[in-house]
Amino acid sequence: MARWDKEESSSIPDWFWEAVDTPAESRTVEVDECDVAYRLYPSPGKPGMLLIHGMNAHSRWWDFIAPQLTDQFQVAAMDLTGMGDSDYRYEYSSKTYADEILAVIEHAGLGADTLVVAHSFGGYMAVKAANLYPEKFGGLILVDSGIRHPDEPVPDRPNMGGMQGKIYPDRDSALMRFRLQPPQPCENEFILQYIARNSLMPMDGGWAWKFDEDLLTTLTEVDRKPEDFQSLTVPLGVIFGADSELYSRQSLEYMQQLVPQEFPFREIADAQHHVFLDQPLAFVDALKEVCQQLPPRA
Repeated sequence: MARWDKEESSSIPDWFWEAVDTPAESRTVEVDECDVAYRLYPSPGKPGMLLIHGMNAHSRWWDFIAPQLTDQFQVAAMDLTGMGDSDYRYEYSSKTYADEILAVIEHAGLGADTLVVAHSFGGYMAVKAANLYPEKFGGLILVDSGIRHPDEPVPDRPNMGGMQGKIYPDRDSALMRFRLQPPQPCENEFILQYIARNSLMPMDGGWAWKFDEDLLTTLTEVDRKPEDFQSLTVPLGVIFGADSELYSRQSLEYMQQLVPQEFPFREIADAQHHVFLDQPLAFVDALKEVCQQLPPRA
């Protein structure tokens, strides 16, 4: 990426530049007649790890995280179809997304002991995949993702597709409109700028965000059900933000009742739903700790 001007970037930490400057291989694998894009950080001989983004996000959200994990893992980050650089479909479902996750694991050569780390909506799809293809998972780590207690109120927030259908006349106009969904502040403005710059594509003489504006209206079979968690057999871990509106201690306790195994978890202080944007270094530390505490696959 082109770096920002010197004055603006002087406060950006070196670890961030070292991470985003780490080269990754851009690859695709075909699933049901659509290309699924992913980025691979080759590290032969190490166990595999697949990173999955949330709704309307993409693999580049992990650019400043993935390189910090390659000392222990061979890491890939994927774009679910309808988002990022993957193709758009006429309709989307959890079964199709599960097949995409499996295809990337196999195409990237990550191995049958792959650890899947998935944020938000990506976590719901990863749970579906883990139930369909448990033999392909070495473990599943959900990041601010899971299932809410039925008595826990859902926060009142804007529709997740708030930026849909918009074409901006120039790139700078679009960048000024970038917002996290669900809305939250983030003190690491340099991370938001980086993600925004990698979330745009040219379209009709202007610029648009890299997600299918029809995704939400054509998405099926994605409801979270208690039985999805009761049937999990793969080793599980959970990381969540202490200040998250979408995952709470009540959510954690409910999942502990549902999942038929004890699982390690980490609560990240001073972090909301977008945990690894709020506290990237603390997130990496927590992720490595949870990985070490996962029980071996039965």
